[in-house]
Amino acid sequence: MEENNQGKLTPVFWISLVIVSALVLYGTFFSENFESVTGVLTGFITSNFSWYYVSLTTIFILFCLIFVFTPMGQIRLGKPTEKPEFKTMSWFAMLFSAGMGIGLVFWGAAEPISHYFTPPTADPESDEAMKESLRRTFFHWGFHAWAVYAVVGLALAFAQFRRNEPGLISSTLRPILGKRVDGPIGTAIDVLAVFATIAGVATSLGLGVMQINGGLSYLFGIPNNIYVQIIIIAIITVLFMYSAWTGLSKGIQYLSNANMVLGGLLLIFTLVLGPTVLILNMWTDTFGGMIGNFVNMSYDVAPLNQDKNDWLGAWTIYYWGWWMSWSPFVGIFIARVSRGRTIREFVLAVMIGPAVLSFFWFSVFGVTAIESDRQVGGFADLATEAVLFEMFNNLPFGLIVSLIAVLLIGTFFITSADSATFVLGMQTTNGSLTPPNRTKMIWGIAQVAIAIVLLMGGGLTSLQAAAIISAFPFSIILILMMIATYKDVAKEQRSLNLLIEPNYEGTEYEKLMKDHEEKQKLDDEKAARENN
Repeated sequence: MEENNQGKLTPVFWISLVIVSALVLYGTFFSENFESVTGVLTGFITSNFSWYYVSLTTIFILFCLIFVFTPMGQIRLGKPTEKPEFKTMSWFAMLFSAGMGIGLVFWGAAEPISHYFTPPTADPESDEAMKESLRRTFFHWGFHAWAVYAVVGLALAFAQFRRNEPGLISSTLRPILGKRVDGPIGTAIDVLAVFATIAGVATSLGLGVMQINGGLSYLFGIPNNIYVQIIIIAIITVLFMYSAWTGLSKGIQYLSNANMVLGGLLLIFTLVLGPTVLILNMWTDTFGGMIGNFVNMSYDVAPLNQDKNDWLGAWTIYYWGWWMSWSPFVGIFIARVSRGRTIREFVLAVMIGPAVLSFFWFSVFGVTAIESDRQVGGFADLATEAVLFEMFNNLPFGLIVSLIAVLLIGTFFITSADSATFVLGMQTTNGSLTPPNRTKMIWGIAQVAIAIVLLMGGGLTSLQAAAIISAFPFSIILILMMIATYKDVAKEQRSLNLLIEPNYEGTEYEKLMKDHEEKQKLDDEKAARENN
């Protein structure tokens, strides 16, 4: 696309807005039918394509490892000597906040204790069920999730900062589709990415609203229903729109850092006042158990065990769908904040750092919740969104910590919605790195409207269905992105003759890259003259 077209609304904007508006109207006026249709589609996908989801997410991990263990990892996402835009800690905070956000707080205690009561293989409420609950939770929130994000983020960052392409999903496919990405095919790809982004983010926002309402209900007796949830959404929408208006460097960066501080306080508080030694022992034991069973778990679809197959559909396949539907949003965002990093640095930071921190998070909250139930009981019949607050209630200073948790969920909500408006604005304005505020406001309202529709149409079940359904068509784009990215980076490696040791850096490396940039610039100018 031409640079002077960036910032203008594209057909992607109007087509996507029409589709989203139609879904909002359908879900609002025909909510029962909406819930029924999404349920049928989800059942079809989980029954017939579980093998596809588990195979594809594992391939994402193998794809990322190529760039870790080959010289291609030395190529920089930007100019040869370009420095990273954000400091490492702020960069990591933004990666973590965008990638997990509300879901980490919502499921921190709820998922492990749910698996403890209804494990896929162990006897319920047994010691083995406790171990399996953490292994499965680690697996769901670990390397597979972040590999999906890394695939999209790497493809976008390389195309945008190395090849000077617009920050569009379609632009990453130029190595295999050529000029067709500038026509209707490219528009269709970007519309699909926008739809997947809205569905994935709306799922997260819906979870956040449910837990804020659940916390306020548990603490103060405020009714837990759709009307209160709409009021909560309205209040937080005003806040995140203000944040979006202030821009990326100010709003999102400050809120991401605030998330890390609040999340760290909750983590330390629970670790110190909870069963500390047991938490550390379980973290070590179950991390090793997950790694030891990693390949088997990665391909487990339970073809001869219907009960376990249903469990995998409700949990594992749901998560794989959620991560894929989230990947356009997270991938575009982490690409935007990762300019100046090497490919190896990017892949390692995205895949390993947040995953390991997530494992520790779930160990702290999961073990504390399970031990609390073993000591005093009362968790089996709780609503999912109330588990965290019941756990805090059994610890000292429970009310204060619960209020901090509600605040953290709110700031995660703002961060996720804020980041999503930026990403959707980019995707519908030719990849502009500074999308107009009016465009971000429109997408802010749209994603909140979808979240409300999903809450009205079945709550948690509809949120999960939206993630699984939207991920299915977008998974085809992810496969093409892997092929295109490998082809493009391999071509760059050949042109640089990077058949060198992995530690080859410093002034020699920078000189090599500068010479290559000069040659590439001359080649581009020559190609432009020939085209004219």
